[in-house]
Amino acid sequence: MPRPKKISMQTIADKLGISRNAVSLALSNKKGIGEELRRQIIQTAQEVGYPLNDGQSSVSAPVLVLVPERILSHEDNEHFLFYHDLIWGLDSRLQEEGYSAVIVRISIAQEEERILPELVQHIDYQGIIAFGILEKDYILKVQQTLTKPMLLFDSYYRDIEASAVTSANIEGASHAVNSLIKAGHKRIGCIAPVNLTTSHEERWFGYTKAMLENNLPPDFSLCLLESEGFGRTQEELSAYCDRFGEGEYPTAVFCGNDRIALLLMKELEKRDIQVPGDVSVIGFDGLAMSAETNPPLTTMAVNKKALCTAAVEVLGQMLRQPDSPVVRCSAAPVLRVGGSVRSLA
Repeated sequence: MPRPKKISMQTIADKLGISRNAVSLALSNKKGIGEELRRQIIQTAQEVGYPLNDGQSSVSAPVLVLVPERILSHEDNEHFLFYHDLIWGLDSRLQEEGYSAVIVRISIAQEEERILPELVQHIDYQGIIAFGILEKDYILKVQQTLTKPMLLFDSYYRDIEASAVTSANIEGASHAVNSLIKAGHKRIGCIAPVNLTTSHEERWFGYTKAMLENNLPPDFSLCLLESEGFGRTQEELSAYCDRFGEGEYPTAVFCGNDRIALLLMKELEKRDIQVPGDVSVIGFDGLAMSAETNPPLTTMAVNKKALCTAAVEVLGQMLRQPDSPVVRCSAAPVLRVGGSVRSLA
């Protein structure tokens, strides 16, 4: 869906012919500009529909960013770094547009027992960003209990009516698989636990789309589409590889994320199956360590900057017009070519 028209501090600055920093100083009620200019800035903000609170910027009421504790664990260091970049990229974009953010860690116990953060009872806040993959029932609890606008970021549930910003999973996966097909591959597998997240489900859709558009019916014997949980991935990949025994492996495998792709490469190495000589592997996410493996992993790299920018744009629209319809938009990932894909063409 198209993004809502962006009304930002830069909009005000351009209209008055001044710097964005001057606008920020005025709307946050800080020193550094004259009172007449401050008055003009506030008046212009009202005219263009920028959200104000008692004549000042809404920065006085922060945005709560709810972050599940498990994605901040150093036990999964590559994903910790990925989400660390996203969190602080989001925080930076919020600040650039005059909002302040309060990062609220949601523990596993809070998720499981549907306990809202105590902070919501003690501070005024203007909106909520549910960051990453929070349990569906927890999202519903937040939505039903807290009346402020809520944006889902980097994940969503189809049956929850809430605005969301994610990576363009279907399009990105389709692009990845099309790149394999153009390289001459036809026996292409897909490993994406669709029962765990909407992202994996959409990436499976993208794989299927690319295959069917090229008259290549998906072969389910080459696919792994369910998982008992993230802690079982290595065991499940081992069982996947055991399917083929001494038989024919797929010539290429599209993986729903880089973590799966990297674990698959290790599993293939144990069996003396060469990447990309015997099996080409392509991932999704663009984890930093994917570029450091041997061979470097080819992957659809999430455009973190575009994702954060889109989130702040959508959030701004929601705060200006709380009754506006649900918006779901996405940021296109970028193919990052490594050495894990061999051309058969």
